[in-house]
Amino acid sequence: MCLAIPGKVLKIDGQVAAVDFGGARREVKLDLLKNVHEDDYVLVHAGYAIQVLDETNAKEILSSWEEVTRGVAGA
Repeated sequence: MCLAIPGKVLKIDGQVAAVDFGGARREVKLDLLKNVHEDDYVLVHAGYAIQVLDETNAKEILSSWEEVTRGVAGA
């Protein structure tokens, strides 16, 4: 199974963005998208931003992810 995780774009330098994933900061390539801006949320898979998300969608996905990981930790 492959996962794509939402993160918030902190800074953009050319085709690379610094993205925050709940406190973990990673570099993400923006080659597959146009019009990505700082403070946008992006869906990231394998180091590439694959979709821009609105903040509501991103937070819903993150909330669902937290529920899943709590369930796994409690198992």
